[in-house]
Amino acid sequence: MKKSILVCGSLAQKPYQGGHTWVFLQYLLGLRKLGWDVLFLDQLEREMCVGCDGKPCSVQDSVNLRYFLRIMDDFDLKGHYALLCDRGTWEIGVNRQAILERSSRAALVLNIMGFLRDEEILGRSQKRVFLDIDPGFGQMWQELGLHAALTGHDCYVTIGQNIGRPDCGIPTCGLSWITTPQPVVLDFWPYTESNHSLSFTTIASWRGAYGPIQMDGKTYGLRVHEFRKYAALPLVTGERFELALNIHSADHADRRLLEANGWILVDPREAAGDPWRYRSYIQSSGVEFMVAKNMYVETNSGWFSDRSICYLASGKPVLTQNTGTNGIYPCGRGLLTFSSIEEAVSGVQEIRRNYRGHSQAARELALEYFDSNKVLSCLLKKLDVL
Repeated sequence: MKKSILVCGSLAQKPYQGGHTWVFLQYLLGLRKLGWDVLFLDQLEREMCVGCDGKPCSVQDSVNLRYFLRIMDDFDLKGHYALLCDRGTWEIGVNRQAILERSSRAALVLNIMGFLRDEEILGRSQKRVFLDIDPGFGQMWQELGLHAALTGHDCYVTIGQNIGRPDCGIPTCGLSWITTPQPVVLDFWPYTESNHSLSFTTIASWRGAYGPIQMDGKTYGLRVHEFRKYAALPLVTGERFELALNIHSADHADRRLLEANGWILVDPREAAGDPWRYRSYIQSSGVEFMVAKNMYVETNSGWFSDRSICYLASGKPVLTQNTGTNGIYPCGRGLLTFSSIEEAVSGVQEIRRNYRGHSQAARELALEYFDSNKVLSCLLKKLDVL
């Protein structure tokens, strides 16, 4: 019998968000490719559910459930998922008894952002691993006593690759952190020639689900607080910049700022409303221009975007704000970083000058540093399960 790994995450709560969906798929499909029997655990409460009309409804009638089941079906995950409903009182997919049995014999439970809080399931596992994909927020919430997601785990993994170093502002919370890049399953992300003129694009949320954090007299903010610094870039460079941007209607001043400076804003639901549209949007782009959350920049976190990895795998150069990744990955070919608008302009010009070379280098970086076979094998060795 193949050894199994349970992966816990919050997919059903955010339907029609292709990038969010791919975060979990990269782990599920990547581990399966390595020969592991995977079981994906998710939770869905009635108060989170909406119907096609956007109004509250039952779990059974929700777009949340419809989207979740479509993803499980289309990626051949039948028999490999369980959706715990109404605080775990009933399940869709694998039943609770089978979940408990698989948890007790699994090599580990990979609990992404500590999402699963079901003590009966977690208590059966041999190794409970917290996977941090939003470095800085969870650690600061823990330190400030706002949210204790880190408790109850045996091992702690983060994609913030500078955590624990003197030049990183993220608190360790007294824990020993294992660092890892994020994986990309290259079979699903082939090198793709762009069919359009060179365009700088990205897919992003302007603010996200939660606000800035204040700690030790300093405020750690969101993407909006960094992006405003680079608003003039399309006008300065004369290049086409396009954003599939989730921005609230109340942010009308920021929308006007972007549009006045030449940014083309497209509907993120149309561009990236499911995994296929998300992939198509990236693969039809020329370059990613990526601005990070202020939290990642100010803490020198070493965070690198899962979305940027998909751009690289597709042969799309990435021009990204430096979050402390210089020195972790080779920069200058395929991957270029900036810390000021002047450096961003230089990066745009360099990519324009030698696009084909940067495109080929982007794919090579994905092969070398982010291939799921390499990344996940290395992580499992660090967790002592290989």
